[in-house]
Amino acid sequence: MRPDELRSHQWYGTDGLRSFSHRARTRQLGYLPEEHLGKPVIAVLNTWSDINPCHVHLRDRAQAVKRGVWQAGGFPLEFPVSTLSETFQKPTPMLYRNLLAMETEELLRSYPVDGAVLLGGCDKTTPALLMGAASADLPAVFVPAGPMLPGHWRNEVLGSGTDMWKYWDDKRAGLIGDCELAELESGLARSPGHCMTMGTASTLTAAAEALGVTMPGASSIPAVDSGHERMAAASGMRIVELVHQGLTLSRLLTPEAYEDAVATVLALGGSTNAVIHLIAMAGRSGVRLTLDDFDRIARTVPVLANLRPGGQYLMEDFHFAGGLPAFLAQLTEVLHLDRPTVAHDTLREQLAGATVHNPEVIRPRTKPLADEGGVAVLRGNLCPDGAVIKHIAAEPHLLRHTGPAVVFDDYKQMQRTINDPALGITADHVLVLRGSGPRGGPGMPEYGMLPIPDHLLKQGMRDMVRLSDARMSGTSYGTCVLHIAPESHVGGPLALVRTGDLITLDVEARSLHLDVSDEELAERRAAWTPPPARFGRGYGALYDEQITQADTGCDFAFLARDGEVPEPYAG
Repeated sequence: MRPDELRSHQWYGTDGLRSFSHRARTRQLGYLPEEHLGKPVIAVLNTWSDINPCHVHLRDRAQAVKRGVWQAGGFPLEFPVSTLSETFQKPTPMLYRNLLAMETEELLRSYPVDGAVLLGGCDKTTPALLMGAASADLPAVFVPAGPMLPGHWRNEVLGSGTDMWKYWDDKRAGLIGDCELAELESGLARSPGHCMTMGTASTLTAAAEALGVTMPGASSIPAVDSGHERMAAASGMRIVELVHQGLTLSRLLTPEAYEDAVATVLALGGSTNAVIHLIAMAGRSGVRLTLDDFDRIARTVPVLANLRPGGQYLMEDFHFAGGLPAFLAQLTEVLHLDRPTVAHDTLREQLAGATVHNPEVIRPRTKPLADEGGVAVLRGNLCPDGAVIKHIAAEPHLLRHTGPAVVFDDYKQMQRTINDPALGITADHVLVLRGSGPRGGPGMPEYGMLPIPDHLLKQGMRDMVRLSDARMSGTSYGTCVLHIAPESHVGGPLALVRTGDLITLDVEARSLHLDVSDEELAERRAAWTPPPARFGRGYGALYDEQITQADTGCDFAFLARDGEVPEPYAG
């Protein structure tokens, strides 16, 4: 690509007053003309912050990216963008995913940028950055934050999230005390990086690699490994080449790429959250992806990743077993191998020679962890627009179950009353939480792994059927039916359930049914009144007006629709 063909040339290379001003202000920044004129300008979008432990090392990784850009003859500019910390941001960073996506799109469109390197990894940052970049449609490379090191406690290897839930239940059951819990606080998460289980972060970064927008093997490199810094530098070098080639995201994020990402997520036994995010990401790419596509593909791929919470190992084990290239090499018969990636002309070329080094971590097709993909899509009169369950992380005997409902109208009420003996909760009951969907939550928080009542934990029970219009942490486990759509807040059937109603879950039949007559449901619906809006003003009001339901990705309607956006005039 000639210098005058670069997008940034509109800002820097013409003879008008504005270009003179842009060059003068760049001198104000301390840059020589030789450092940037005629070179690809690369935006380095960094989600680093002091309060995001998953991204606390990305300040350093941005320097490595810049190093790579300079080496390849480009000019890097770092942009700080919103940090979405799954740990600290309330009520949920899902409320702000679309805000980061908007910020990403508008920064890339409004500045003199020829390409972008996107630094993220904590759950919502990966889809947000890629949604925004897909809408802007420039050349882009994604740099995953990388998993943290394995946790340790008293000679046990811990998985962040997964073992947090496990030991918290042990504390509630009286099996461990405050001293053990204090030790666990210092052992669960012992380095920068996102969760090292196959939770939402690892699932989404693996999906990004499967889509072809990362360097090969990037998604599993531990955050503090020196290989992670080398990968960041390589990403910086590669983005300059992509700009010269004119390889924009729209040429990578094709229907075939999204099908391969879905197959990857399902074969990994990945997080249910990926269903919502991939549908939203595909929508930004002009690709129609539905719940039915997930269920269809799930029946064609086995679960081959023996990773927590559905398996035994952690992401560092996965990385040294061969990482995603070796994993995808086990799935070649269901992948679209002739599509391009940011690193190679074809995915086939990218996977050539990839080898599994530990067949216990990355299972062969002859020895799967499960015969079908790890997420099932349910339909029925309780979820006419669908619901999902990560059935490989559930107790098998609960996958076909009928029991009476115990209904909680919101999360706070559930917290206050879940241990009330007057509720008479038994192992046969079905716990139902409503008011926790996209609008009702607000933001669809990770409330879906409803706690087991204390008295049942003390009896040794660790799972029961739980239903909600919420999400759950990808690091969690249990027989949790999630993303029930439409949500109760907008009058979905979940709003009509009453304590004592019988509910039947049948995962094999892909069915979730409320055993109440149509006539009775019609009477209840006639008596139902919509709850008041959550927000009176501000971003929350915009969110409430524009958010779509879980089955369509929870994007904003005005961002997801078709329509042209003009390039800015820089003269």
